[in-house]
Amino acid sequence: MSAALDHLVVVAATLDEGVAWCERTLGITPGPGGQHALMGTHNRLFSIASADFPLAYCEIIAIDAAAPAPGRRRWFDMDDAALQERVRREGPQLAHWVARVDDARAAVAALQAHDIDRGEVLAASRPTPQGLLQWQITVRPDGQRLFDGLLPTLIQWGDVHPAAAMPPSGITLAALELQHPQAEALNAAGAALELVTLRARQGPVRLSARLHTPSGVLDIVSGG
Repeated sequence: MSAALDHLVVVAATLDEGVAWCERTLGITPGPGGQHALMGTHNRLFSIASADFPLAYCEIIAIDAAAPAPGRRRWFDMDDAALQERVRREGPQLAHWVARVDDARAAVAALQAHDIDRGEVLAASRPTPQGLLQWQITVRPDGQRLFDGLLPTLIQWGDVHPAAAMPPSGITLAALELQHPQAEALNAAGAALELVTLRARQGPVRLSARLHTPSGVLDIVSGG
């Protein structure tokens, strides 16, 4: 079993608001993304890859008002009323992260051994100018992120990783810091996945990404 940080998830009420947040906060315009027919969402992406986090990127995601509603709860708690209200009130925010694995079903089984139901492994895809991007991803029927967003969703990419087509953005990820009242259980889950990035401290819920930007070091923080 082996896992690594794949990408950060910034949830926005609308994609336009997410782009404006990125321009205002990080000083860059995010690159193109696409539409997710499976979930009725769409995104914009930009690379945050660094020596410690190769292939890492940031996903700004929002519900696509023009798309049909999915027949299930969306990923990343995007249908959760409390998260939606917080995003409306406070603006786009870091809400979650995703870990890359070689075998999603084996990773789910490893978490089940710790009584953690990470969810179903769903096949997803979206068209890109380079062809169809395909992956498998864990999504619970209730859409929950778990551990207030600090336990990552798991993703297994197909033949192509999206970061392969992303130019450098000028933003790189230096560290991802986690803090949670159930830090011991969260760290046990990370150990089961051999996810060395996941090492939580005991305390109130906090997810913090330290980014190197053209204007200096910046922390983007979520309280869950």
